Amino acid sequence: MQDAGVTEITTNPEAYARYLEMQGDNPTYSPGNIALTMLQNPEATLIGTKERWKTLGRSVLDAEAGNGVKIFTRASFGKGYSLVDVFDVKQTHGREVKPPTLAEDSKEMETALTTLLNYAVVPVVVDGELNGPALYDEQKMELAINPDYPDSEAFPAIATEIAHCRFHAKGANPAYTREESELDAQSVSYILCKRFGVQRDLPDLSDLSNLYDGWTPQERRQALDSIQNMEKQIGGSIERGITPPQRSRTAPNRITR
Repeated sequence: MQDAGVTEITTNPEAYARYLEMQGDNPTYSPGNIALTMLQNPEATLIGTKERWKTLGRSVLDAEAGNGVKIFTRASFGKGYSLVDVFDVKQTHGREVKPPTLAEDSKEMETALTTLLNYAVVPVVVDGELNGPALYDEQKMELAINPDYPDSEAFPAIATEIAHCRFHAKGANPAYTREESELDAQSVSYILCKRFGVQRDLPDLSDLSNLYDGWTPQERRQALDSIQNMEKQIGGSIERGITPPQRSRTAPNRITR
């Protein structure tokens, strides 16, 4: 079922677009588990186990307790994986879920952009004449940034170019070409933008089936995994940077006499 889901995602542009939305809303779940969820519940948006919903102040409705979808999770003991149930947010009730958002000209956006640029593996230069917010030059192996663009345009563009320079890996990846890596780079950017509430257009998916033509389900999953792993690493750093530290209340020291 997982192989079938991954193959559908990497063949059908509508399924790929749906996958990007789901992955952006559920950045910690693997592409294989997102594929399983999409097959079993095409209407799912935000998913979680009973335990995860509990940490978010929500609980699964009694009427929905037996209507979860099966995904893989690492076994608690030993090696391998086991199946667990996850539930869509519509199957739960409780506290409102508020994902982190990056507003224009906000402190959070400034932190996010700084964090994003820290993931460049090449020098970053400022170019006010650049025709766009950002561009990775694979010949010079440098990332040019035009500071004259608003944050809402800069964030998606910089995320795309950061992905390109990381896929290129300072020339260590001999298979890299901008054309063949464009969809993957745009996908990293789209998932990041979806995760943090930044608007951007879907990538061009018109050549999707050709890009994956002849690939096995395992190779397709590995490609999606590389996209998600990059987004997960960058997005996790951004989230930690913009999330206020949790204060823990401790009892004052008692004075003994």
